[in-house]
Amino acid sequence: MAACFVVGIFALGTGAISVAPLDVVRTLLGNGSRLTDFAVLDLRLPRVLIALCVGAALGMSGAVFQSLSRNPLGSPDLIGFTYGSTTGGLVVILLLGGNLVAVSVGAVVGGLVTALSVYLLAWQRGVRGNRLVLVGVGVSAILQAVNFYLIVNARIADVARATVWITGSLENLGWEHFWPLVTALVVLIPALLAGSRWLNMLEMGDDTAHALGVPVERSRLYLIVAGTAACAVATAAAGPIAFVALTAPQLAKRLTRAPGAGILPAAWMGAFLVLLADFATQRLPTPLPVGVATAALGGVYLAWVLARSTQAPRKVRRWKAFRRSPRIRERA
Repeated sequence: MAACFVVGIFALGTGAISVAPLDVVRTLLGNGSRLTDFAVLDLRLPRVLIALCVGAALGMSGAVFQSLSRNPLGSPDLIGFTYGSTTGGLVVILLLGGNLVAVSVGAVVGGLVTALSVYLLAWQRGVRGNRLVLVGVGVSAILQAVNFYLIVNARIADVARATVWITGSLENLGWEHFWPLVTALVVLIPALLAGSRWLNMLEMGDDTAHALGVPVERSRLYLIVAGTAACAVATAAAGPIAFVALTAPQLAKRLTRAPGAGILPAAWMGAFLVLLADFATQRLPTPLPVGVATAALGGVYLAWVLARSTQAPRKVRRWKAFRRSPRIRERA
């Protein structure tokens, strides 16, 4: 939270109209001048708040799906739900020519339809984590092909608009974009927190959760819908910002060392990552969409996870070989 506050203060104060950090604080408290009120409150504050809300939604969604799948790679980015939201938004942009509200509705509907489709396809006397991930990866590949098809066969003017959106950008977002997003999160955050108690029990296994009185499949379906809704709302607001849902929960777990899904720590970490990435990309000589920075960060993180997963079996094999060595047996 403190890191978000510090980065937010600097993000509010830097730009064509430079504002000192203390003046930013004074402006937020209602003691600013006309110039600082315009720069901080009208131009930059909506973007900062949207970055925080989008990152929090993606972080919570990633925590839910990684916990459900019991897999650090089980995020909405990789199991198709983000691509479903992207497909819904692209259909509205490229085929229906809808406005911002219609694009948001299309993204939410696309994400929810994809989530229910993956759930039904993964059903086999219940839904298991590995099967959910595998089916989701297959569905995401199909949706990616559909998205490319829509872009290739669209008009040039619509493609330009769609390209900016699918990259993930906070450009030209104002208060009119913030209020629908925060309204949706006011509903979704309590819903996710209410389901977190089931989530922690489901991590112990379906049989254990069932013995503790958890309705396993109903709880899993509820969490899938709520987690997908959080991801879809973030995608509707800023486009599909990649890899935040993948990296935020794992980074939060490594910092807090707390058991369980860690929905709230993942939310704060996701908010910090999106805000920091947006602040960094806007300071470049040529500003870039925030999705470019998060994709680069996510690619590095994914490579690190894969490297650790290959090193772990080697360490186990070396330890077993060490214990079987003649010197160890003689000492025993």
